[in-house]
Amino acid sequence: MREDAAMDTAEEDPTLARLAHFFEHLRPDTLVQLGAHYHPTVVFKDPFQEVQGLAALQRIFRHMFDVLEAPRFVVHTRVRQGQEAFLTWDFHGRARGWAFTLHGASYLRFGDDGRIVLHRDYWDTAEELYAKLPGLGGVVRWLRRRLAAPQ
Repeated sequence: MREDAAMDTAEEDPTLARLAHFFEHLRPDTLVQLGAHYHPTVVFKDPFQEVQGLAALQRIFRHMFDVLEAPRFVVHTRVRQGQEAFLTWDFHGRARGWAFTLHGASYLRFGDDGRIVLHRDYWDTAEELYAKLPGLGGVVRWLRRRLAAPQ
């Protein structure tokens, strides 16, 4: 199958289109709508935490809005095959005036009722976060240069 044909099919998936729209327009007052997309026993994992249950997932997103200024997602790629899906995204935010962007991806598994039962986020904490932090960033960048293979 042509790669672009697979993307064309994925772009038309109405569930992923609704989910991407939901994330791109996520606000504190829309967190109550998580249950329309996520099963009550959803498992969520990212580089910092692993939780189970819709209430725990809502706490994570609520915390995001509490500690960051203007957090927002931009979904770039949506691919689905059967009960599994993959999204790529950029996450934009500000903390104490410091603006940042994280590039990441989410693996999703859907249950029989069409809601997400597993959500696993993948992003490189060293490159996408620690290397961008004032102070710590210089150390991380130096370490990466030291560990990288010679060009």
